[in-house]
Amino acid sequence: MSTSNIVTAGIPLTEAKKALIMIHGRGASAADILSLAKYLNVEDYALIAPQAGNNSWYPYSFLAPLQQNEPAFSAALVQLSKTVAEVEAAGIAKDNIYFLGFSQGACLALEFTTRNAARYGGIVAFTGGLIGDAVYPENYNGDFAGTPIFIGTSDPDMHVPVARVKETTGFLKSKGANVTEKVYPNMAHTISQDEIDMANTLVFSNIN
Repeated sequence: MSTSNIVTAGIPLTEAKKALIMIHGRGASAADILSLAKYLNVEDYALIAPQAGNNSWYPYSFLAPLQQNEPAFSAALVQLSKTVAEVEAAGIAKDNIYFLGFSQGACLALEFTTRNAARYGGIVAFTGGLIGDAVYPENYNGDFAGTPIFIGTSDPDMHVPVARVKETTGFLKSKGANVTEKVYPNMAHTISQDEIDMANTLVFSNIN
């Protein structure tokens, strides 16, 4: 892809029929999140990982008032919008575009897709929820039309309260998403093998 702050792997975008946009967490990198691909059933996907400036999509907690995370928050949404536009320009329709994120990246994946709800291929959020001091329904448009979404998280988690995860799940369902939420007791802030298995079964099963 032409954008300099995007790292790619997998099948070349011009040859792929599916694309997975992978969004890294705070302090991590595009290369870090791409390394997850070897555990996922995405051998025939174009893999696209945007890179955040200074390895962070926005400066403060995802639970901070939205304006406190500006202008970085809006810039991150624009970056994802441009990434999706490039994927679509390569001939891949929205229902073959998938999203995956961890932590801050999971929050951003959920926020972007809910603001632009459509029938995507699927969404995987490893520990994340919708962004803001509250969930503001007026910020979200469209309908997920049955998009499969998996959200996994720990109880407790040091960054993402389970209450926000559950609120997010309820809101995504109200927007037509087919959401599976799984809360793991005392998992710590990480990605578990069970979450990988759930993502492969629910989202990357190739039978959606």
